[in-house]
Amino acid sequence: MIESLRPARALLPRLREFLPVLLLAALILCSPALLEAQDSGPDASQSQEPKELVVVYSPKEVELDPRHIYTTMESELSTALYEGLLTYHPFSLIPVPGVAYEWEISQDKTVYRFSLREDAVFSSGEPVTAEDFRASWLRVLDPQAQAEYSFLFDVIEGARRYRLGLGTGEEVAIRAVSDKVLEVRLERPAGHFLKLLCHMSFAPIHPSYREREDWSKASTLIGNGPYYLHERKDFELVLRKNRLYWDAGRVELDGIRVRFMGDPAAISEGFNKGAIHWANNWDTSRLEDRTKIVFNPLFATSYFYMLCVDEAWADPRVRRALALLVPWDEIRTEEDTLLPTSRLVPPIPNYPDVEGILQSDREEAFSLLLQAGYSQGIGLPELVFKLPGDSESERVAAVMAEAWKRELSLAVTIRTFPYDVYLREVKKSDYTIGSVTWIGDYADPLTFLQMWTKDSNLNDARFADAQFDALIEESFSLEGETRYSQLAEAETILLSTAVVLPISHTPAFNLVDLERIEGWFPNVLNIHPFKYLRFRQLRVPPGVASAEIR
Repeated sequence: MIESLRPARALLPRLREFLPVLLLAALILCSPALLEAQDSGPDASQSQEPKELVVVYSPKEVELDPRHIYTTMESELSTALYEGLLTYHPFSLIPVPGVAYEWEISQDKTVYRFSLREDAVFSSGEPVTAEDFRASWLRVLDPQAQAEYSFLFDVIEGARRYRLGLGTGEEVAIRAVSDKVLEVRLERPAGHFLKLLCHMSFAPIHPSYREREDWSKASTLIGNGPYYLHERKDFELVLRKNRLYWDAGRVELDGIRVRFMGDPAAISEGFNKGAIHWANNWDTSRLEDRTKIVFNPLFATSYFYMLCVDEAWADPRVRRALALLVPWDEIRTEEDTLLPTSRLVPPIPNYPDVEGILQSDREEAFSLLLQAGYSQGIGLPELVFKLPGDSESERVAAVMAEAWKRELSLAVTIRTFPYDVYLREVKKSDYTIGSVTWIGDYADPLTFLQMWTKDSNLNDARFADAQFDALIEESFSLEGETRYSQLAEAETILLSTAVVLPISHTPAFNLVDLERIEGWFPNVLNIHPFKYLRFRQLRVPPGVASAEIR
């Protein structure tokens, strides 16, 4: 998932001041004891007054079509509106039963048969069937759709050929055995398949929406999640509890009000007054209680990437040469970034240490340019940055640009765009370097690597390397440390050829009142399923009398 999560540079000293407190809070909030309390179910003594959670996100165009949901915020919203065969556990994010209450896996681990709940229905009351899943998945794979995450389906037999226009939908091995039984055959064993099924791209779509191309004007929406879209206004979405949801008894909020606000000061004031319960943007100086800022490690990396379209930049020797002229010790500093890094995949237990380019090497850089036919950089075309409008991206780009102008007299242009516009701009080919913060879609190295395969719709760099693609393809059938070693080898290709230039591992920052909200747990994907959120109830200990204060 792509997102803009970098804290403002001026905020870093303040964040470091509270880092020990926030880390301690994250550890406490992630404790198994609290998880057990969350799983205990509704409390009969809770108030019967209407309960509406108010969430604030930064203003942007919101995509609610699972075929094109792309950002973290949209992914989070999808947990309220949709539910796939499997869904995220709110604490660990491991796959847990969703619409499918059980499944069988063949002995050779290539055939999965899912049994769907009899009481799984859409918010309109119509049953969710195996055919709904089959048709929805084929809708994502439709080669005309160019769905961003269609490559995730490549593990299914026939899926890749169909999405590339080389086969038909009938050849894709997704079969509705009956109304409530779905069978999926994989190309080969894929240990991460169940993790993929939590992704919003695998959600079932109501039949009336399958032919709809543009969902941006939909004022209401039929889904199968714990909530449904009741009303869409300018800068606001109103969600109501889906009382037909199969697990509605565990959904305690009456509704969710999603506001899109761009004024950090106003957000902070609203939070101070209790009118806002959770936000991803605020003015720290205006907060009355800064301990409400929740910090936790995130499975995310901020990086720059080089477009491999122009003949010069498509040459790995040229890309590496430019990277070797960058003063990395000036860019990856603790003064400017919390978790500087030279690797793309964040640290994972048992995943090999992979190092990218750590420091400049002027001699090797000029040698590589000479080999590539660009001695001293002569003949290189203008280098164009496209960046989202955030101070950290601009800081790093400015340092890079200065180094290349000084060493090579290279013409460099830096262009910045509002975030929504930027997401469209990077799909073009009229630039050289872009900047991204990428949050893993599932807790596995593959979510950082598969997107760089030649046929991926998320491969904005247009990178193509047969060895890299082969390593990713072969990793599907491997397990354990052998699989991790294979993926690390693929990552090394991206780093050594300077397709990807990592800057930092980005932590998650949320402003949330956990004295009022239960079921919200810090986690590495920064996804907080709305199903489990509820208002915390004050309980009087046994033997203690309560009195109403007037």
